[in-house]
Amino acid sequence: MSVTAFDSPVFSGLFTTEAMRAIWSDQGRIQRCLDVELALARVQARLGLIPEAAATEIQRHGDAASYDLAALGKATTRAGSPIIPIVNALVAKCADGYGEWAHWGATTQDILDTGMVLQMRDALVLIQADIVAICAGLARLAETHRDVPMAGRSNLQHAIPVTFGYKIAVILSGFQRHRERLAQLRPRLLVAQFGGAVGTLASLGDQGLAVQQGLAAELGLAQPVIAWHTARDALAEAGQFLALLAGSCAKFGLDVRLMMQTELGEAFEPFQAGRGSSSTMPQKRNPVSSNFIHAGAALVRQMSGSLVEAMVQDHERGSGTFQMEWALVPEIFAAIAGVLAHTRGLAEGLVIDPVRMRANLDLTGGLVLSEAVMMGLGTALGRNRAHDLVYDICREVAAGQGGFLDLLAAHPEIAPHKTREELAGLLDPANYTGLAGAMVDRVLGVEGL
Repeated sequence: MSVTAFDSPVFSGLFTTEAMRAIWSDQGRIQRCLDVELALARVQARLGLIPEAAATEIQRHGDAASYDLAALGKATTRAGSPIIPIVNALVAKCADGYGEWAHWGATTQDILDTGMVLQMRDALVLIQADIVAICAGLARLAETHRDVPMAGRSNLQHAIPVTFGYKIAVILSGFQRHRERLAQLRPRLLVAQFGGAVGTLASLGDQGLAVQQGLAAELGLAQPVIAWHTARDALAEAGQFLALLAGSCAKFGLDVRLMMQTELGEAFEPFQAGRGSSSTMPQKRNPVSSNFIHAGAALVRQMSGSLVEAMVQDHERGSGTFQMEWALVPEIFAAIAGVLAHTRGLAEGLVIDPVRMRANLDLTGGLVLSEAVMMGLGTALGRNRAHDLVYDICREVAAGQGGFLDLLAAHPEIAPHKTREELAGLLDPANYTGLAGAMVDRVLGVEGL
């Protein structure tokens, strides 16, 4: 029986992905904990801390599929932690009492934390692949529509013209920074945990750091400078990174959702038969992906804050906040996977209507170019006077007293300085997109296009 949208057979395809679910499933968690236990046994056998035969026998029982999840669940509820039941099950599987050498000198949190780091490492591979694909999709959109003019909007109102390529390049630049953030995060996050009871490695004497180093190397992780049992800043940073990433996805989704409005009709989610239809209004083409980007991003942001709360841990081993992460970390990664999957679909398949973009630009009869007119007149009349003149004429246009070009060309203060043809040039959106194209090229240069 499923409880959350992330493990629901009905809803999970909207909120996460199968690949991410597999990493954070019970079997995925147990497998990585077993991977840590087996690696620990190998290292300790090499160092002569446990018998080689014990390590060999322990290696035979590292497949999570051979463990009874239901029995582990009952034992976990009783014990208050999954590691004791996993170790007990591993010990029971080993012949000749060799299982007693498993978990030698380790503590529960060592195995849970390092197993979680292995899960996060695998999850970040999926996340990086999505970011790369989103960047590629956005880059194609920006390059294709580099010079397609559309209304720039401020406070939801027409501002001045931009190009659609520019709009997309702004979003793309954020994802480029997320690639950098992910590269910077990895060395701080992908660190093994092995410290024993309170992090001092007392149970292993002078071999403690050698075991710690060997375990980290065996798992392909960095060795910690000191135990991080109650120093959870790297996990909180990972949560904040995912929140930032979700925020960029949500900004893109919001713009798509707004452009899909009937009154705008400038862009649309990729068409799929039956997707986004209404149960009662056959004409509708509702946003779907952009809606779930918004919902999933909100969940990620909320959970990222809780990971910061989980930093507040008492003394050398926390009580309560550590357990929060068992629920939070899988769900925040599951949620970002769904957000990224929807965002990737938009980036790779967004449908653009340049004709409608131009029609919307023309809705105000040129008022969207009022700044261009003001600047064009400013050299002759002064910026303030030009602003006041154009402002008054805009009010006349809004009151239905004439067309913008006609009123400009007929004004006695303007006519001596600008011909009708020159004014018409100022009212051509293609002449007032500034350095939008050059800025698109700069962003695309980062992508190597």
